Amino acid sequence: MQASGGKMNEEALLKANERIDALSAQGIRIIQSPEVFAFSLDAVLLADFVRPNRKSKLQTVDICAGNGAIGLFLNRKLGGHITEVELQTRLADMAERSVALNQLTERYTVINADVKDIYEYLSKDSADIVVCNPPYFKDLPTSEKNPNPHLALARHEIAIDLAGIVAKMSGLLKMNGKAYLVHRPERLAEILTTFSQYRLAPKRLRLVYPKAGRDANMVLIEAIKDGKAGGLKVVPPLVVADQAGNYRPEVQAMLHAH
Repeated sequence: MQASGGKMNEEALLKANERIDALSAQGIRIIQSPEVFAFSLDAVLLADFVRPNRKSKLQTVDICAGNGAIGLFLNRKLGGHITEVELQTRLADMAERSVALNQLTERYTVINADVKDIYEYLSKDSADIVVCNPPYFKDLPTSEKNPNPHLALARHEIAIDLAGIVAKMSGLLKMNGKAYLVHRPERLAEILTTFSQYRLAPKRLRLVYPKAGRDANMVLIEAIKDGKAGGLKVVPPLVVADQAGNYRPEVQAMLHAH
């Protein structure tokens, strides 16, 4: 839902070709730009998949954070401090301004850095929760990439690959900390193997289907660092839309306040 009008201080936060979109279910507004990146449903679904934890000393890190949507959508669900890590300077700047827009500067930190260098900013074994909506597609010579470099980096493993992401998720987490990932089902076997290599035990998995009768196009995974092997729970699937393309009630509830 796009916000209209806006107070003077909100307008001052916007730069050229930017807009403010709202996720009314979470009371959050996000600065977006079609030129670089706009959050999509996968960000909303991943934030919804995270289990609530309102401990005051909780430390959460969102890597590959884009314009900060997932971390901001977790505002009401998680206590403590949330750190957003984003490589692209323009997106990190948008995330920082969205934090200010929502008056959350005391609870959020935005780091403009390569995830590969994250230990220069955050200590290993320091996070209770790490979330990530990573680039989904391998960077292959045959890959068709978006001519927009911002979108190409967000969608393809140009700057970091799956193993690099999982290694940093695990490295940041305390023992028994939780990792949350949204990805494509066609890479699920690779994801589970990589989790195992980096001490992450998958515990909960949900497949997401665009419509009934269609193949799944997203998978949500929760894993525990150094968790016991086994015990993976595959929870009921999520079907996003009806045959007419309208969001089904569960998705509507994630997007809109009642």
